[in-house]
Amino acid sequence: MPLLRYRVLRGTRMDMIRNKSKRARHITNALAVFGAGALVFQTWRIALAVGGEPTKYRVDRRRLPPIDSEDFLQYVSALTDSPPQTSRISVLRNGERFYEAELQAIREAKHSINLEAYEFFPGEVTQDVLKALSERAQAGVEVRVVIDAIGSFGTPGSYFDGLRQAGGRMVWYHPVNSKDWPYLNHRSHRKLLVADGQLGFIGGADFADHWLKATKEGPAWRDTVLRVDGGTVSALNAVFAENWLESTGEILAGKDQFQFAPLEAGVQAMIVSSTPHGGTSRARMLYQTLIEAANESIHITTPYFVPDRSARKAILRAAKDRGAEVKILTVGPHSDHAMTRRLSRMFDKPLAAAGAEIYEYQPSMIHAKLMTIDGLWAVAGSTNFDHRSFDLNDEVNILIRDRGLTAQIEEDFARDLEQSRRLTLRSLKHADLADRLVQDASWVLRREE
Repeated sequence: MPLLRYRVLRGTRMDMIRNKSKRARHITNALAVFGAGALVFQTWRIALAVGGEPTKYRVDRRRLPPIDSEDFLQYVSALTDSPPQTSRISVLRNGERFYEAELQAIREAKHSINLEAYEFFPGEVTQDVLKALSERAQAGVEVRVVIDAIGSFGTPGSYFDGLRQAGGRMVWYHPVNSKDWPYLNHRSHRKLLVADGQLGFIGGADFADHWLKATKEGPAWRDTVLRVDGGTVSALNAVFAENWLESTGEILAGKDQFQFAPLEAGVQAMIVSSTPHGGTSRARMLYQTLIEAANESIHITTPYFVPDRSARKAILRAAKDRGAEVKILTVGPHSDHAMTRRLSRMFDKPLAAAGAEIYEYQPSMIHAKLMTIDGLWAVAGSTNFDHRSFDLNDEVNILIRDRGLTAQIEEDFARDLEQSRRLTLRSLKHADLADRLVQDASWVLRREE
């Protein structure tokens, strides 16, 4: 009898062990399926964001106020949620000018410095910037820095140790980790600097040696940054505050951060920020509206010209139907993204056929992001003329209504055209085999058709 009881108990225990093991396997399998499903779902989300079809943008030109009217100014202000402010603005061409001005602003700051960049690469330029920032932090100035984690992926966190030890604060925007990986495709492409809440810089350049001098990759890059003093600086600082809040949870406040003293003289300007998160973009609405409203001229400088269907149709209507002078300046042989350059040829052909003039800059990589309309309006900032900038990235631009300042930007544009090669319709029709292979293979971007 005891032997029988032992066998029964032993069999019961074995059954319990087997059942527990079976339940554990079921739970493990369920978790594996759930994890795989979550991974597939997130991969699908990212793939859709990278190659997803952009929002279609249409505006009835007949309903727009005249482009040189106060009504148009107020309309654009309402559309972009950006009030016009009186500001003093200087155009700084190329690294030797804008880095000198930015370093001076940092060294003279008394209360606060806010810097945001997509690319911040180790080298002479960033060493000088970090040294100046550290000196001000050591002196009691509040220093805050936001750097995009993917844009500056090759820059180690230890590169900022000296700044942190001096009392400055530096954070990565959407770092690559288990917490932030679902936002891997959402980047901050903004480039800005604000000192004491009253002096700002905005443009196409980040912080790296190739904006200042020739490197092993090629000649110094061509770019433009604007120095801004006046009402728009507070709006520019609010853009920085948005990404700082996302990265730290801190809302910036205080007179050392935001100065609201109006200027009596200057130009009318607006800061237009974009945070599309895969949806509509204020910058994209602005570009579409300005192009549709143009009567006389559209001049675009962009390193990556990959316009979506809505933008192409708007440019075609301006050139073909209204006879507006359309000139597009983009990157030439020194492109840092050869595939994008080849792909853009596909979009150049119909525009050239409609009378638009397409140019490729020859001396170096051109990285400026500029657009002027009818000699009256000018846009400058971080936005490229492509799907990623318009529909995915955080971007920031300044919109200016002033014929004098726009003329300065136009003068630089004319100087750049003198150093560029025009792409004729004949040359575009005879694209080489590499161009054709890239165009045929780029099915993701062609979804934007």
